[in-house]
Amino acid sequence: MTARLRAADVAVGTELPERTHRVTRADLVRYAGASGDLNPIHWSDRVATGVGLPGVIAHGMLTMGLAARAVTEWAGDPGAVVEYQVRFGRPVVVPDDDTGAEVTVRGKVGAVLDGGRVRVDLTVTSGGEKVLSLARATVALA
Repeated sequence: MTARLRAADVAVGTELPERTHRVTRADLVRYAGASGDLNPIHWSDRVATGVGLPGVIAHGMLTMGLAARAVTEWAGDPGAVVEYQVRFGRPVVVPDDDTGAEVTVRGKVGAVLDGGRVRVDLTVTSGGEKVLSLARATVALA
């Protein structure tokens, strides 16, 4: 993790480093075990397509966590995130191969708030499609 970011070092428009994460079926199995979310839409093509999905999809909370990690790495302190919200827009479809799917996270300071806090607006995409909507975090900087 980087050194803790200071409020004086950011302004509206400050961009976070872009992060790209690869998500494979093996990652979904590990996440299912850790989270207890064993829903077969996260591992069975038959079940996923049977309920109208294009294929096996990543857990929404996994995608949300990858986006949050971009913010905590930028801030230099996981405890600096005081509020975090997203809406799930589209699923991250994870093919059954060794490559998996890419999730790209971009962020920008959208507002400087009182008390050394900033609002970070996130754009999270996979396969060229926005997968999280209204993704934002409030971060308390030093």
